[in-house]
Amino acid sequence: MITKELTITNETGLHARPATLFVQTAQSFKSKIGITKGDRQADAKSILAVMGLGITKDTSITIWAEGEDEKEAIEALERLVKSNFREGIEDAS
Repeated sequence: MITKELTITNETGLHARPATLFVQTAQSFKSKIGITKGDRQADAKSILAVMGLGITKDTSITIWAEGEDEKEAIEALERLVKSNFREGIEDAS
């Protein structure tokens, strides 16, 4: 199992579009993936579970993955979070 602590820095936190991108990214891997906020944990492949954590800007989370592609999963989710969920990329065209 691999874990990684991250801070959510985008303005809206993990709501609507960012949560959808997070879950879609998690779903693209075979590993079991979870997200923890404080003492609450959720399945990172479930939009309702992720949004239910109420993750807002400047919240520290821990993501974890366990399985055959765990390293790649953590790296992809870390890139997504650090890119602020690709905000502004669609508007740049």
